[in-house]
Amino acid sequence: MPDGLIVKALSGFYYVLPQEAGGPGGQVVQCRAKGIFKKRGITPLVGDRVTFTPTSHGEGTVDEIKPRISELIRPPVANMELALLVFAVAEPSPSLLLLDKFLVHTENAGLKAAICLTKTDLLAEPGMEDTAARLDEWEAAYREIGYDVLRCSAKTGEGIDRVLEYLAGRMTVFAGQSGVGKSSLLNRLIPGLDLATNEISEKLGRGRHTTRHVELIAHPAGGCIADTPGFSQLDFAGIDAERLGSCFVEIGRMAGDCKFRGCLHLSEPSCAVIAAAESGAIRRSRYEHYLQFLKEITDKKRRY
Repeated sequence: MPDGLIVKALSGFYYVLPQEAGGPGGQVVQCRAKGIFKKRGITPLVGDRVTFTPTSHGEGTVDEIKPRISELIRPPVANMELALLVFAVAEPSPSLLLLDKFLVHTENAGLKAAICLTKTDLLAEPGMEDTAARLDEWEAAYREIGYDVLRCSAKTGEGIDRVLEYLAGRMTVFAGQSGVGKSSLLNRLIPGLDLATNEISEKLGRGRHTTRHVELIAHPAGGCIADTPGFSQLDFAGIDAERLGSCFVEIGRMAGDCKFRGCLHLSEPSCAVIAAAESGAIRRSRYEHYLQFLKEITDKKRRY
């Protein structure tokens, strides 16, 4: 049975690129998954390395999924090495709440994450001075935590070479808020790609979805990008209350100094995290997001 890489998943079909002699080769094969996966509660994901059996009419069947090095529930991808979290400097304004949710998921999956700010050309427009100052301030805060932050503009080309250099040789998942310009950015990074793009909805104040499925795309710097649908909400499936603190890097660093093992950093005495939030050693907005996420997790557990 030949080896392959799932490069797209759509409507119950898995599009497998055969891997010959350690590299891609041949035409993509449209496959169904064996029924045994459903019985085991396993779903093949874009990025999975698989074995498959070619069948008639150029189609095939996915027979085996090889061990994964990483897995995300949303967006549903496997074997990524980097998550590039794409947010616009404006139109729509960046949601730090959603950014922190993404970061919780990437930390939970053990993925390296970086932040990419798009549409930087908008900062040159009149009246954007306050926005630019706010961006500088929170970019510095996330860099201090340990996250790389890239800035670019698909319209002007600013920062595009830096982004390509950063992605070189990696399996990267692009994820982000709806309407931030992921498709425009990919079109700029990969000449000839020509993904459909849409403007921001003036009525709703957010982006329209242009990417409808997850797809793996090779790029000129060597490596692949998993393009994913944008969205404005994200839940905490697979993350429990005890795990949440370690998914905030700075909270995880401080947690070992708390008096009680298993401290949830709510109101426990001698909590190092609460003290750090009060002193400013932990950014207040990050701690407040932690408390909000913790409430979401515990409320959901209580309901079910």
